[in-house]
Amino acid sequence: MILQDNYVTLTICVFIVIFTFGGLESLLGQQITIPRIELMPNIPAPFQMRNWRQVAAGYDSLIFDLNGTGQYLPLVWINNSSVNYPDHNSFGVHTVVGTSFPNSAEAINVLPAVIGATLSGINKSDQNGYNWVLMCEEFFNRRPEENVYLNSPVSASGSDWWYDTMPNVFFYQLYYLYPHTGDFDYQFTTVADRWLEAVKKMGGSTTPWRKPQMNYRAWKLSSMSPLDSGVKQPEAAGALAWILYNAFVKTENSKYRIGAEWALEFLSGLNSNPAYELQLPYGVYTAARMNAELGTNYDVEKMLNYCFEVSGNVRNWGAVLGNWGGYDCYGLLGEAGSSGYAFIMNGFQHVGALLPMVRYEDRFARAMGKWVLNITNASRLFYSGYLPANNQDSESWSFLYDPNSYIAHEALREHAQFSGISPYATGDAINGGWGATNLALYSSSHVGIFGGIIDTTNVEKILRLDVRKTDYFPDNSYPTYLYFNPFAEQKNVIIDVGASVFDLYDGVSNQFLQSAVSGITSFNIPADQAVLLVVVPAGGTVVYNSGKMLVDDVIVDYSSGQPLQNYPPRIKSLTPIPATIMKGNEVIIYCSAEDKDKDSLFFNWQASAGSFSGGGAAVNWIAPDFAGTFFVFCSVDDGSGNQVSDSTAITVIDNYNPQINNLFSNPGQLETGETANLNCQADDLDGDSLTFLWQSDFGAFSGSGNTVTWTAPQNPGILTVLASPADVPARWCDAMEQVASAGRTLVLGGDSPRPRRDGTL
Repeated sequence: MILQDNYVTLTICVFIVIFTFGGLESLLGQQITIPRIELMPNIPAPFQMRNWRQVAAGYDSLIFDLNGTGQYLPLVWINNSSVNYPDHNSFGVHTVVGTSFPNSAEAINVLPAVIGATLSGINKSDQNGYNWVLMCEEFFNRRPEENVYLNSPVSASGSDWWYDTMPNVFFYQLYYLYPHTGDFDYQFTTVADRWLEAVKKMGGSTTPWRKPQMNYRAWKLSSMSPLDSGVKQPEAAGALAWILYNAFVKTENSKYRIGAEWALEFLSGLNSNPAYELQLPYGVYTAARMNAELGTNYDVEKMLNYCFEVSGNVRNWGAVLGNWGGYDCYGLLGEAGSSGYAFIMNGFQHVGALLPMVRYEDRFARAMGKWVLNITNASRLFYSGYLPANNQDSESWSFLYDPNSYIAHEALREHAQFSGISPYATGDAINGGWGATNLALYSSSHVGIFGGIIDTTNVEKILRLDVRKTDYFPDNSYPTYLYFNPFAEQKNVIIDVGASVFDLYDGVSNQFLQSAVSGITSFNIPADQAVLLVVVPAGGTVVYNSGKMLVDDVIVDYSSGQPLQNYPPRIKSLTPIPATIMKGNEVIIYCSAEDKDKDSLFFNWQASAGSFSGGGAAVNWIAPDFAGTFFVFCSVDDGSGNQVSDSTAITVIDNYNPQINNLFSNPGQLETGETANLNCQADDLDGDSLTFLWQSDFGAFSGSGNTVTWTAPQNPGILTVLASPADVPARWCDAMEQVASAGRTLVLGGDSPRPRRDGTL
């Protein structure tokens, strides 16, 4: 961080190369305005920018102090009786200072505390002798009916969508920062598979293409069914799209990309504001990224407006506009309607989710820069040291045990509920009975987002925003920073690019600002405009491809201003149903394709064997009279010289595998040494005789055929039995089911101690 006191010394001792670029005022029209952000001041007042990196470091030091003494301290504890991963310890952090539930921890608190510290430069995998990262995996609910991260170690999905989706978003962020830790690799794909299955159950399909219905309160994974009553959270589609697209980026498995498209087609297709908590901005970011990387055409502008506008959504949720008691509070997020009730966690999360969007859609650079300046200035008011004592309700503990103001109040009201004092730092814990103070760790744990992103410059009120810091699972990229000039005149910003030689490119104006610079240099920002500065290797090879600008094969600008005569079509999916058929039979193959120019599309089908009937986007393929794996190819042409192709494999068989219908155990839970009758119900479409093979890692079998007796071992635990029926040609089909629990399992843990903010239970 550059200190104010050093500016004069720098300008005297160093020759500054200033490149004045003209004509940028005309480029302002390329920027898309967000009406509610336009109502915010360019320069909020009074202006006081906290050193957010210092706040994040101080917060980490305070809450992870196992030896803290004093009222309600320490705020963290080590759990020696983990449930999901008993081979190592876990840990918890109190939800609020003075919590009424000292043994209950929340994933939306614990994981962001580790993530935020890491974003601010702290290694949490080896700190004070503890691997705090590894211990986070306790929140992976390791049961077949869940198998995702949930808000407590033992919980059930299906009551409140954001408590179910966001722990998985946070886990993916943690995985990106600390890959291959513990069981993370298994958890990564399992989480994606579970939520992809859910999106399919909601109606997502490729045969033919159909987007899901996701307007629910929550989704119960154990039964794959919705909670359809209560306040709906359709914005959950944004969080699920973020998870699934990152799973695609990491694994390159197209099934996850398809799932992300389903979710975003639902979200982008909404015509009323779905804003509820903090899942929507993740969908906006994902939509912008997929538009840039894949060529999709989601309505990013509409969804971004939904993040800030108040009218039309279920909770009067949006961005605050107003000066509360002499303090500009513009840009804070929360219940911004008549109640005037903002929450700090939502501000942290919205900035973390939305800021990296400008890498992929730079037309929102100025809007994002202006909003971040407002919200980061106003966010100090949640902390005890930045308001008078009578403007907050938990100042006594904070003044005594947190004199540097590292723990924030959960919320900020425009007016205190009874005295009318404005503004008023408070929260729900005291009135709700789940805490003695409203100093919220579950909110403050996200502060590292600000700490990692925000830095100051030589010009007060011009921030340097690192747009890559929370751009998880990105493509290869160069350092990229957003600068917004709130002043009515041009400003010159000093930067230090290091010892190597670089060129400076601006994604907003689509041009190089300087070439071959090193060390300390500077650039100009026109009045009331933004610069998206990319620091690229000097003299690199510049190539333009489909509207993108690349330097040395790395994308620098996704919308470089180079005109395209016509966009090529895009194949979304090519899917046979079924993918395995008997020789001589036929299968329907669906090709879902789209074109940004709305051109008419023409489909051409070919296959390595077999024949076709019909045409267009769906055809029948007739298998040859012999077994094997065959490929079907589909080419899509837009009539303007652009063509794309894809292929799919179809397996042709001459004998069907056996099919297991059910696998039963009576009883399903045993004491050690007891016996159970196991029954496997299976059939064979070819009418072949079936034989059965029974296997288990523990215990013993007696009998044969589809019904056997199994004797449980002497050690308690959850055991798996495998039944494999085979037909005469020895084609095997396995089924696994948890059929016996020898002894009893003690389950510890609980759901969130906090009620939902909409007042429901």
